[in-house]
Amino acid sequence: MGAVQITLGAISVALGVVAWSMFAMTIARFVRIIRLGQPDGTRNGPALARLATLVKEFAAHTRMNKFRHVGVWHWLVMWGFLLGSLALFEAYGEVFVPTWGWPILDDLAIYHLLMEVLGVGTVVGILVLMAIRQANHPRKAGRVSRFQGSNFAWAYFIEAVVLIEGIGILGVRAAKAALGVHEMPLWAEFVSGPVGMLLPASENLVSVFAFIKLMSATVWLIVVARTMTMGVAWHRFSAFFNIYFKREADGDVALGAVKPMMSGGKPLDFEEADPDTDVFGAGKVEDFSWKGWLDFTTCTECGRCQSQCPAWNTGKPLSPKLMITQLRDHAYAKAPYLLAGGSKDMAGDEVGITGDGAEEKLGKINALALAEAERPLVGGPEEMGVIDPEVLWACTSCGACVEQCPVDIEHVDHIVDMRRYQVMIESNFPTELGGMFKNLENKGNPWGQNAKDRLAWTEDLDFEVPVFDGELAADDEYLFWVGCAGAFEDRAKKTTQAVAELLHMAGVKYKVLGPEETCTGDPARRAGNEFIFQMMAQQNVEVLNGVFEGREPGKRKIVATCAHCFNSLANEYSELGGDYEVVHHTQLLNKLVREKRLTPVAPVAEDVTYHDPCYLGRHNKVYTPPRDLVGAAGATFREMPRHADRAMCCGAGGARMWMEERTGKRINQERVDEALGTAPSKIATGCPFCKVMLSDGLTARKSEKVANESVEVVDVAQLLLNA
Repeated sequence: MGAVQITLGAISVALGVVAWSMFAMTIARFVRIIRLGQPDGTRNGPALARLATLVKEFAAHTRMNKFRHVGVWHWLVMWGFLLGSLALFEAYGEVFVPTWGWPILDDLAIYHLLMEVLGVGTVVGILVLMAIRQANHPRKAGRVSRFQGSNFAWAYFIEAVVLIEGIGILGVRAAKAALGVHEMPLWAEFVSGPVGMLLPASENLVSVFAFIKLMSATVWLIVVARTMTMGVAWHRFSAFFNIYFKREADGDVALGAVKPMMSGGKPLDFEEADPDTDVFGAGKVEDFSWKGWLDFTTCTECGRCQSQCPAWNTGKPLSPKLMITQLRDHAYAKAPYLLAGGSKDMAGDEVGITGDGAEEKLGKINALALAEAERPLVGGPEEMGVIDPEVLWACTSCGACVEQCPVDIEHVDHIVDMRRYQVMIESNFPTELGGMFKNLENKGNPWGQNAKDRLAWTEDLDFEVPVFDGELAADDEYLFWVGCAGAFEDRAKKTTQAVAELLHMAGVKYKVLGPEETCTGDPARRAGNEFIFQMMAQQNVEVLNGVFEGREPGKRKIVATCAHCFNSLANEYSELGGDYEVVHHTQLLNKLVREKRLTPVAPVAEDVTYHDPCYLGRHNKVYTPPRDLVGAAGATFREMPRHADRAMCCGAGGARMWMEERTGKRINQERVDEALGTAPSKIATGCPFCKVMLSDGLTARKSEKVANESVEVVDVAQLLLNA
């Protein structure tokens, strides 16, 4: 051990102790800060299922590989970081004793091959990722870039460290090969071996390469320990926990049902709730659950959510990525105030730090934290709000952000929680929603129509639609849930009529509720009015349980044409004691075609493209049946570029159906333009909301002479009926 080894080794150990101590203290601080969030006991089990999801998502990179051109390279870098830690800690020995290696492992050729592959994989992987970032840089792509708004200084720092670490692994190995430390076959050191032949045999060279590797890691540790909001670095640790504690224990994404309204870690009971003590949605950053804080911490700023967001892609201010990073920055800036016990009531008065010594205690909190504590969570620029109201209300709740996020951030749940507080506590929401809420409360539907008109759609049919009269017959297989759109909206009525005719043709026994049916409450819930949703859902569950009284669970079957009704009945009513087997009409009709109970006899010789409704597709994974029906009808199918789990939203979800678009391009027109790009004669869909939005967009394009007058929007049920 020479002077070089002693000097470099001493520096490495001294700085390493400092860096690792800082890192450990920051980890402890992370735990304290994340625990500032509300309790949530729904994330604890089952442990084995959650562990299996974690292993699958990180080892197989199942979610990262949704962008296949990125996934494989990130996979190489990830394993280089995880297993490359062996090489990092080995460097603490190599810097002192250049010939040192891990006992047992250092004698195994397979271990050396592993380190060689990790070194090469890390270098190649990060170089490709760097190239991808530059190819998609906002300087070239502008708003289209998924990296728009991401912190490039942090990204460049992380990329540089990863590259140095990868080169460091190979450099140490090459210098040891030059020194003749090991006699390994070429396949075990296929890069470092040949490179080592070009290097001088020098112990000092090994120590220098080891020192460079250690200093790179040390600088990284110090920088990230001092920058808790550097998600691009911290996701390497927090992502494992964020994936494990995702909302759905079975590994599914946080779509379908919205997270129940929670307070104190339990579902909120409106009959006993007290606004002074209970949490109504999220009015302050500390109202989010600890999982929400973990979400904010874990965002890598990769922008996949942003690249898929229909609001962002049509010039709206909402970017799911930027919303999460704004919440993150606010949360960590406010954390010192919260850790000191600070808290404000709804009027903005201090209630946490009061009494004797309060002024002195507040004086010890840094000014930035006190300033952040004064900011409203939702508010315009003049109020210094963290999230602008235009951002909050631009969301269509389509779920594209949640579907694409590689670290399982639950954007939609957080947006709905903020909307809940704005609606139920602040009474601050877009004016158009006021009428919709009143219609739901007074008329039981968002259009404000009379319940007695719910059967008006049956008048044009040449057969009698069976209506529930207090009892289901033994051979009644389905309750046909018509939905508000299907009953009252003229274009949606055609879908309802087509489904009824097809069920009649197939001899399916069913009944409709007629005036007994009311809105499922979906638009109220997505708009944040949980109270109206609970009221309507409980009423519907009471009616439905009465309809199915005496029937075992497996025979409580409902067929719905509206994707939003389908989602609520199937995924949300079980919270309120309504357990039913719910199918979408495209699923049932596809089943009837396969069973030969419906046989197309006049093929529809037209070119048809299909639009995936978000609440049928992404939220419930129903992609194949509607496409099968298009094929069964005899049409030539033309797929849009954005389809299935990457389908573009029509713009109606999240109660946007009842709100005006005042910024950017209309979402429905963007989707219609994409559909028209396939040169179809018909645009098919499977949801009345989508049908209305796409029809309006198509009408606008026809008036501009962009679309052919013969093109029309139809439901797949209409296509099948025509066949």
